[in-house]
Amino acid sequence: MGARVNYVKYALWWQWNSADITQQITTSPSSFRGQDPLLLLKTLQLLWTKKEMKKLKEEIRRGFAGLEDPLAGLLDMLESSSDWKGKGHSLGYYITTELQLWIKEHPAVQQSGIKLKKLQARVLRILAQCPANLLGPLISIYQLHTADRNYLLGHVSHLYHKGDYKEAALLSIKLKLQPDQDVEKMCTPLLLQDKTNLVEDYVGEYPELQSKLLQILDMWCEPGFNIRDITRQYQGLSRYKPDKFNRKMLSKLVFRLLDRFNVDPALCPNVINQRHLRTLNYLFYKRFVEKTMTQENWTDHVQSTVGENRWLQGHLIQLLISYCDLKTAARWAQCCNLPKEMLPYGVADELQKLQIQERVEEATKADNYEESKKKDYYQLPIPRANIHFLQTWEETLQCWEKVLRPGQVVGIDMEWRPSFGMVGKPRVSLLQIALNDEVFLLDLPRLLEHAETEGGKEKLPHFIQMLYSDAAITKLGYGMSGDLSSLAATWPALKDTDKQAQGVVDLLTVDKQLQKSSIDWKKGGRKVDVLSPEQNNEDRGFRQPEKGLSLLVQHVLGKPLDKTEQLSNWEKRPLREEQILYAASDAYCLLEIYEKLCKDPASFGLSSDLTASLVGKSSIKPRAKKQLNKQEVLSPSGQIARQEGRVILTSGLPYQTLQSQVAEGRCFSVNCSEKAKEQALQVLKHFNVQVSLADIFSRCQVCNCDKYLKISRERMRQLVEGSRQAPGDGGAGCLARSKEKPSQSCDAAMPACNAAQPGYTLHSEWPEGLDQCGASIALAGGTVLQVAAIPPGVLDKPVVTDFYCCTRCGKVFWEGSHFGRVVSQFQDVLVTAGDEHL
Repeated sequence: MGARVNYVKYALWWQWNSADITQQITTSPSSFRGQDPLLLLKTLQLLWTKKEMKKLKEEIRRGFAGLEDPLAGLLDMLESSSDWKGKGHSLGYYITTELQLWIKEHPAVQQSGIKLKKLQARVLRILAQCPANLLGPLISIYQLHTADRNYLLGHVSHLYHKGDYKEAALLSIKLKLQPDQDVEKMCTPLLLQDKTNLVEDYVGEYPELQSKLLQILDMWCEPGFNIRDITRQYQGLSRYKPDKFNRKMLSKLVFRLLDRFNVDPALCPNVINQRHLRTLNYLFYKRFVEKTMTQENWTDHVQSTVGENRWLQGHLIQLLISYCDLKTAARWAQCCNLPKEMLPYGVADELQKLQIQERVEEATKADNYEESKKKDYYQLPIPRANIHFLQTWEETLQCWEKVLRPGQVVGIDMEWRPSFGMVGKPRVSLLQIALNDEVFLLDLPRLLEHAETEGGKEKLPHFIQMLYSDAAITKLGYGMSGDLSSLAATWPALKDTDKQAQGVVDLLTVDKQLQKSSIDWKKGGRKVDVLSPEQNNEDRGFRQPEKGLSLLVQHVLGKPLDKTEQLSNWEKRPLREEQILYAASDAYCLLEIYEKLCKDPASFGLSSDLTASLVGKSSIKPRAKKQLNKQEVLSPSGQIARQEGRVILTSGLPYQTLQSQVAEGRCFSVNCSEKAKEQALQVLKHFNVQVSLADIFSRCQVCNCDKYLKISRERMRQLVEGSRQAPGDGGAGCLARSKEKPSQSCDAAMPACNAAQPGYTLHSEWPEGLDQCGASIALAGGTVLQVAAIPPGVLDKPVVTDFYCCTRCGKVFWEGSHFGRVVSQFQDVLVTAGDEHL
């Protein structure tokens, strides 16, 4: 009782003499010698409230140095306080991490034996309640990796049976207990709660567990398996999301895990079969509903999808009966060599009598189709003998001698086998290069094979890089960024080709400008129309509207491309004659489009110099750039970056365009596949930015201003009350307030700095230079402070002592939980930047 009275007296004395005691603590290192850890905690809480971070760090180190048992002292502090249980940055987290660093400097304080086991038992009770960011430091401080493994497993099992599934999984990951646990038991409730990221982390370092998890998920996707048998066991589960626990979600998860962990898809036959079945349905839709696939392409893909799988073959026959007839189903049944007991009624009777009849019909349709193509579609204007299919290095030499000539204009296209949503990036099977009078088709799979066996692995990538990096050679493409990405996936040596490319003309960009043009599509006195259904042959029926390159060819050259070979199996050899002609036409038409646009760009709504329409200006020679600077049309981002000397952050395709509009090094491409934190760290590292605590939220989130007015809570309360009492819409006085929605101000945060930073204007009393008119308070320049935007209840929070008002737009900030979360996210950056940033 006496100790409690002394503590109350001490606390009151601190409240009225905080400046004096701070000085006393600073000058008396032994003041905590042998004192109660809870008294130290109260002192630290006061410093934390005042945001005196430098003093806080010093007192933490002095305090622990004065405690008889620092490790037990930390547990006393955590057990007597609850602020560390929430998410984000807390005093408990700050104390714990500082103790972790202090122990490294003073290893003698570490415990062992019975005393350590008692401390480990205490800290395990705390771990069940603490946030994820505290797990690592506490496990390290109390050496839980050295604790008895069975004891740790028993503690995790206790958490699991209490229903704390997330906590049990997190602790298992930190202590690396997964190999001794049942992966299905641990992961099932997490999946029901839609915590798939935690499931991935749980098996992330253990290939055997990855395989087990995938086999379990695949079993749940087996036809006939009742998923409710799983969900029924967890009916009372908190945050249970049954709508997200279904075969579709499980299938997506399986494919993501297969891709992430690089596991053989054969491990998941049920999911793979379901994906193949969806592919089959898609192929039937393309062939028999849209009618945009030829019989040959469709047959190739169906055979490749079904393979020798009897289950898929049975579904194929059912689809054929639905979309076609018994005759067609019988023909496929014979090709698949299906036993009679698998065939539906009527199919077996058709097996023999329809084969010859169908061959005749298909031959007749093919003849009609070829005649229609010559009349209705773009035709290659060069002889067939001028199309060269190259499969060896010696054959490619003649190609490079003709292509790598200064002043040359070449059309480039690529083909690959459609993936239909399967795992992995497409690999280029054919590279087409068109010149004025001939076309070269490079068989990349065969050339890759020859390069591996004959030691010429670097020759072909070298020539491709020479072609793309030579500014004297104009390269024409359509959607070239996607082509280069697939080429890099096929041949890793070409991964930087897109960054080195010069002299590139992407007609996709020109096509977009043509589509925006308001002129009619009239070329040479005739209007280009989509063909009517009567102009198509019987096999194709009604033709879908043209799009992409086919539509551009129709607009410029008068007839569309025949794209029926686009979805071919480009990996299958030998290529059919139709595939060869299609591939050659796809590349050669780019030359004819470019030539016609250059001759008469005005009639197509383009500038007189076609190069002004190019992405990245990469096809313009360096000496010509200065002449075009005056005509150059900048994007809004480029204009701001030039005017204000700022750096552009972007991702994806816009990088090439924006990079050309600013000085070197003033545009940076961020990897959008990474999480926001990793993206931010990538930017900080690239530009060598040193971040301090004062930098966080040091600028207004609305207008980017770095000057604030600091107003106490009591003064702000007066302003808010005056706003509510004034007449009109929300108490607006003589000046109009910002139209920004009040809800946008709810969780904004600003750091409470110890001293005024450069660019800040902080006031503890009523600021000078303010005019109050009715309910509004305005700065000398007319900026109205948005006091009405402060939500009810914020002024009653004891932790909110001051408000920070932007001097440019009037937005009001206060320190909320968001500030702590951001500091916690970037704690590593702040620590490594040096003590002066704390």
